[in-house]
Order: sequence, then C-alpha cells, then structure tokens
Amino acid sequence: MIETPSRILVVDDEPSITEFVSYALRKEGYDADIVDNGEEAFALASANNYDLFVLDIMLPGMDGYELCRRLRSKTTAPVLFLSARDTELDKVVGLEIGGDDYLAKPFGVRELIARVRALLRRGQGGEFPGASNSITASGITLDEDAHTAAGDHGEIDLTPREFELLASLMKSAGKVVSREDLLRDAWGWEYLTETKTVDTHIKRLRDKIHAAGYDPGLVETVRGYGYRFKA
Repeated sequence: MIETPSRILVVDDEPSITEFVSYALRKEGYDADIVDNGEEAFALASANNYDLFVLDIMLPGMDGYELCRRLRSKTTAPVLFLSARDTELDKVVGLEIGGDDYLAKPFGVRELIARVRALLRRGQGGEFPGASNSITASGITLDEDAHTAAGDHGEIDLTPREFELLASLMKSAGKVVSREDLLRDAWGWEYLTETKTVDTHIKRLRDKIHAAGYDPGLVETVRGYGYRFKA
C-alpha cells in the first residue's frame, strides 16, 4: 500500500520565505500549499484536510494568532509558528492559543525539517512519509539524526554547513544541484544571492572527503550550473 505524503499549509506574506519553506518541504517528500494571508488560509483549511500548518505571526489582515485560534475550531492538526518576533512572551502567547511549536527567523532548513518531523510524529503517531533520516550513496552513509557521514574508511569530519551541503548533494545523487538550491539547503533564504560562498565550502567539503580516505571526485563540478554527487 502506497502511503500518502503529509499535507502541509504554509502561510507567510514574504515570497522568499514561502518559496524557501515550500521547497524544503517538497524536497523531503511532503505536499506543501502556500498562501500569503490568514483569510485565504482559513478558507483552505476549512475545505481541505491538512496534517500540519506553518504560520507566520505578522500577516496582513488576520494575523497568525487569530488564524491559529480559528483553526483550533476546525482541526487538531499541529501548528508551527514562524516569526521574527522571538521574545519569550511571543512564544508563550503562541503556545497558549493552540500552537504546538515556535521557530524564530532566521532559521536553517534542517531545523525546520526536524521540527516538522517531530510535530507530524506527535500528530500522527509513529513513522510517516518523509521520515527516513539516512542516505547511502557511493559507499557513504549520511545519518541526519546523528549528523554523521561514514563508510568503509570511517567517519568524515564535517562542520554543520559542510554536512548540510553533503546532505543536499547525496539526496539528489546522480543529479545536478544548482548553487541556488545548495544555498537554500545549507544557509536559508537570506543567502540566496551569495552563490560564490558555495564554491568555497564545496572545496572544503572535498578536502574533508579526501582526508578521510574517500574519493574527492565524488563531488563533481558541472560548469555553469552547480554540483553533482556521483550515484
């Protein structure tokens, strides 16, 4: 029996954030709908069954707090707040009105996905589509829970940023990943114009792979586009 991917509604009025969040969710195998205001979000929630809501607080018209209150009259699906307002009071208010978790901006893609997985586990119980946390390609196994990458030659010593880059490449092993997509995965939406930094970190990643006894050529350069991890 084929399991249906979890369905998530993302509500934020900043296009760069909805693009970043929906991209990250879809890459993990979730279905993600996006909307930029509370009224339309509530209408969608009333007409569809969502497994999780990701809400900005400062929305035009109906804000995220009011939207959460109204959602609670319709559904028990978890609510994850995203906000640049990260005071303790903001978090307490969000949780007291029915929110399940609170993630302050700016945030990284791995932290976002970890929060989403935890909330979906809590809401659905056990495992669900998109929950596999290890990847193996070309003799290297990357464990996202333990934050390790290892194979026959032992563990590769990676910084958090290098780990995120390797994870992004290995998830698309055999396919080219653009610098822009690597930036989204490893740095977040605020760095989408800083593509040159990817090249510097890829060089360091190759050096770490080589130092651990693996072939640095596993990370290939595709000129004019990005990088590819050998399948």
